[in-house]
Amino acid sequence: MPSALIAIDQGTTSTRAIAFDANLQPLARAQRELRQHYPQPGWVEHDAEEIWQATVATVREAMAKAGLAARDIAGIGIANQRETTLLWERATGKPIHNAIVWQDRRTANMCDRLRADGHEPEIAAKTGLLLDPYFSASKIVWLLDRVDGARAQAEAGQLAFGTIDCFLLWRLTGGKVHATDASNAARTALLDIGSGEWDENLSRMFGVPRSLLPRVADCSGEFGVTAPDLFGAPIRILGMAGDQQAATVGQGCFSPGMMKSTYGTGCFALLNTGSERVASRNRLLTTIAYQLDGRRTYALEGAIFIAGAAVQWLRDGLKIIAQASDVGPLAARADPAEQVYLVPAFVGLGAPYWDAQARGAIFGLTRNSGGPEIARAALEAVGYQTRDLLEAMRADWPRAAAAETVLRVDGGMTASDATMQFLADILAAPVDRPEVMETTALGAAYLAGLAAGLCPGLDGFAAQWRLDRRFQPRMAAAERERKYAGWRDAIARTLTAR
Repeated sequence: MPSALIAIDQGTTSTRAIAFDANLQPLARAQRELRQHYPQPGWVEHDAEEIWQATVATVREAMAKAGLAARDIAGIGIANQRETTLLWERATGKPIHNAIVWQDRRTANMCDRLRADGHEPEIAAKTGLLLDPYFSASKIVWLLDRVDGARAQAEAGQLAFGTIDCFLLWRLTGGKVHATDASNAARTALLDIGSGEWDENLSRMFGVPRSLLPRVADCSGEFGVTAPDLFGAPIRILGMAGDQQAATVGQGCFSPGMMKSTYGTGCFALLNTGSERVASRNRLLTTIAYQLDGRRTYALEGAIFIAGAAVQWLRDGLKIIAQASDVGPLAARADPAEQVYLVPAFVGLGAPYWDAQARGAIFGLTRNSGGPEIARAALEAVGYQTRDLLEAMRADWPRAAAAETVLRVDGGMTASDATMQFLADILAAPVDRPEVMETTALGAAYLAGLAAGLCPGLDGFAAQWRLDRRFQPRMAAAERERKYAGWRDAIARTLTAR
C-alpha cells in the first residue's frame, strides 16, 4: 500500500515540495525561489506559469530525492499563499493576467468607496473580514474591469477564478476539478463563513459573477487525481488549506484557546475559538481555521503584512546585509542606548490598524544610528506587532484573556533565538518553538494523510507535537512597557504622517 505523502507549500517567496513518510517524518524536500513583480508602487504580482512550473519541478525533485514513485504516494496536500488572485480561461487553463498578490494595494480606492457606501458592516458580519485590498474580491473586480474583454468572458462562463490552491488543483487535474477548500474560500470576502457557502448578495455588491467561483470543500478529502503524465501515474489530491491554517493544523492547535504565529514574509497569528465565531471589536479577522466532515472550526486572526520581508528589504533595498542570516549578528552589534523603531508599513498596515495608505517609517534616529540599529529595529518590529495582535485578541475574547497564553511559533524567523527571546520578553508570555519547523507543509501532509487513512485523528496527531525550546520572558516589566510605549508612539506618528 502507498505510505508516503507529498506536501506542496506554495508561498509568497518560494515554492516547495516535501515528501513525508507515514509517520509524518520528512524524507526529502525541494524548493524554487519565486520572482516578485512590482509594476507600480504598492502593486505586487506573480507569474502563475512560473508558480506552476516550479510546483511540478519541486514535486518531481522531492520524489526523486526520496526514491519515491507515484505508486508509493498515498496523497498530495496543498498549502498556499492566501488571497492571491487569478483568473484563467476554462478552455485553455491560461491566466489572463499575472496573479495579484495578497500584499497588493491597487484596489484601496475601490474598498474606500464601498466603505463610504456603508457596505463594510454586512461584509464583516458575513465573512468575518474587513474591507481591505488584502482580500480577493476587489482583486477579481480589478481584473474583470482592467483586462480587455475579461468581464464579457466571465459573464459568458468562459473564465474561472481561484486562489493559488484552486489554480494548482485545476492544473494538477488537467482542468477537471475547479474547487477550493473552506479556509481559502473564507479569505475572498465572498463566503458566508456561517453557512460555508458563497453569498449571492456579496457577489452582487462587488460585481463578481457566480460562474467564476469554485466549489467549496472540506480541508481533508477527495479533491481529484493528478494527470498521469505529470508524475508517472495518477496521485490522489487529498488535502488543502491556506498556509496559515495549514500551519495551525501542523502546530496541533485544535483546542479553543491555542494560538500559533507564523513568521514568514508576513506574520499571521491565529487563535482557535472552536465552534464559536467571535466577532472582533478590535479590527481582527474572524476566519475558518479548518473544516472537517462539514464542521467548521473558527479562529481570530491578526495579519501583519511585513515580517521577514523587512529582512529582505535590509538585504535588497538598503543592502546592509548580504544574506538573511546576517541580520542577527548585525543586530547584535546595535548600541543598547539607541532606541530605533522601524514601522514596516511598506504595503500599508494590517491588523489591528488596517490602514492601506500608511507607509514605512523609521523613528528615533540619532547621529550614532546605523545599520546595526536599523537591523535590530526590523527584528523587534515583529515582536511589537505580535503584541498588538495579542492584546486585541485578549480584548475580543475573555477566554483568551483569562488563561495564560503560550504562543507556538513557526516560520523562517523563528530560527533566530534572539528574535524569539525578544518576542517572549515583549509579550510577557512563553514562546514555544517546535522540533518540526516545517509546520505549514506538515499540516498539508497531515490533512492528506487523514483522508488517506494513514494518520491518526486530531487528538492523536496533536499528541505527537514535540517542543524544541521554550523561551520564557525575562525582561523587566518597566523596560518592557517603556519599549512598547515607544512603539505605540511610532505607530501613531506613522498613521498621522500621511
